[in-house]
Amino acid sequence: MKKTYIILCCFIVLIMSCTKKTKEKVQVTEQRSEIAYSNPEAEVFYHVFQRSFYDTNGDGHGDLNGVTQKIDYLKDLGVTSLLFTPLYKSIYYHNYFPDDFKAIDEEFGTLDDYLNMVKKLHENDMKFYMDMEIHYVTKNHPWFKDSFENPNSKYSNHVIYNGPNNTVPETMIFNLTKLESYDGTSVDITTVDMYNEAVKTYFTDLFSYWVDPNSDGKFDDGVDGFRIDHMMDDLDWKGIRTNLFKNFWAPLFKHLKSINPNLKIFGEQANWKDIGENYFNTANVDMMFAFGLREGILSMEKEQISNKMDSLLKLTPKEKSQLVFLENHDTPRFASFVENDKAKLKLGAFLMMFNKGIPSIYYGQEIGMNGSGGFGKFGVTDGNDIPMREAFEWNAKIESTGSALWYKNTGPWWDKRSVLDDDGISVEEQKNDPNSLLNFYRKIIKIRKTHSEFIEGNQEIISNDNDNILAYIRKDGQNTMLVAVNTSDKEQKTSITLNTENPNFELNEVLLSDEKNEAVNNSSNVDLILNSHGYAIWQIK
Repeated sequence: MKKTYIILCCFIVLIMSCTKKTKEKVQVTEQRSEIAYSNPEAEVFYHVFQRSFYDTNGDGHGDLNGVTQKIDYLKDLGVTSLLFTPLYKSIYYHNYFPDDFKAIDEEFGTLDDYLNMVKKLHENDMKFYMDMEIHYVTKNHPWFKDSFENPNSKYSNHVIYNGPNNTVPETMIFNLTKLESYDGTSVDITTVDMYNEAVKTYFTDLFSYWVDPNSDGKFDDGVDGFRIDHMMDDLDWKGIRTNLFKNFWAPLFKHLKSINPNLKIFGEQANWKDIGENYFNTANVDMMFAFGLREGILSMEKEQISNKMDSLLKLTPKEKSQLVFLENHDTPRFASFVENDKAKLKLGAFLMMFNKGIPSIYYGQEIGMNGSGGFGKFGVTDGNDIPMREAFEWNAKIESTGSALWYKNTGPWWDKRSVLDDDGISVEEQKNDPNSLLNFYRKIIKIRKTHSEFIEGNQEIISNDNDNILAYIRKDGQNTMLVAVNTSDKEQKTSITLNTENPNFELNEVLLSDEKNEAVNNSSNVDLILNSHGYAIWQIK
């Protein structure tokens, strides 16, 4: 019986390989080497909330050694660059709002653990990006602690005071004076004075240290770039500290690149509807977050997606890039948004990976982790965001070796958690399933990294008369790819016209497709048939 089954399987495979070449093949059709990622758009980012990633010492907190231990997993996935949330010491679990800018949170590990991790990443041809949020300090920080009600403090002008004798600290964003943490702790927070020359010098030295910690000019132990959290030209939109792009950030970035010219900076726009023109042109950042395109993809509507694609192309300078993403530590999980619809999960990943820009995967996105929080869901507390930052699901059982369940039994975010036993959402349950979301991510990352059209290539949307089929070209020199998706839950048909240099062009083998999609040459036109939430890439010759 077993022998007959094997023979039958072989026969089926043979027949499938001989059928019309535009109909199936969810695989890479050419074996190519990975393209060197001197071009930032050859990178594939992996955004880690490290407290929830992997715990190596049994205290429930993800740590630096956990990332080092999982480098092989990240390489196998196809990741080239890691982005962390802040590492510095803070009373808050997310490590924003620092108590100390330079000290690494001891729950993550030591400075030696950090330097070892960065070196190991570099030895494995991976880059490391550090998240920095420097606009505020807590009452535990020496600048605030020493200067409050003490105008004679040497830090008196490092933070902004409004009352006499340093008695009224400036509020932070939204006029808040403190934040309630998930565990009930709370501490005053105030605003750093980014006009102060001593503050500018401090941050220049701080950032420079992380670029080259031992000042040997080799950078094997240094960051490859920075993410600037909630970056603002007019701090908190109050009109009290303005023109920061020109007078604070641009000079800082220029200095850092004089140390390491290969350093890359990307900013998180404070207003998520901002594409980032002023960030690119005035602050001189290299990359921004494509929030608009994310909004388009989440809509699963052709018009919204194509409009956002066009906007990014028109407003992003030639030598700059957008980070294309579906989720991050501040947003609901994509899987929750699409209610775990597997077809939509793959379609979203497809659109993220094959759009112009730099794809960025949030840890757990590749296995379809769930989670949605937001302001007020559990009251006035930063516990509202824990559902988007839950423990990475390495194993079918959540309480297993390495699980970073630091928030266990701490509140309603635990009681209503999304991480569950034996739910199919774990590396263990997906790694050997060829149809799993994890293996789909591995596949599409490999395709992107081995085809220059998706890295060096330009992008052009091809018009058609179907409201649900989005088609576009990715072209690099003589190499051209036709990309098409169906945003609806029903089969769709259309015809598109390709203005190719070769009027006798033909579609070569399908590079990637789910099932039952077709593309047929018809003179200068291509007739497309795409199944429900279908996607496909064809090479054009």
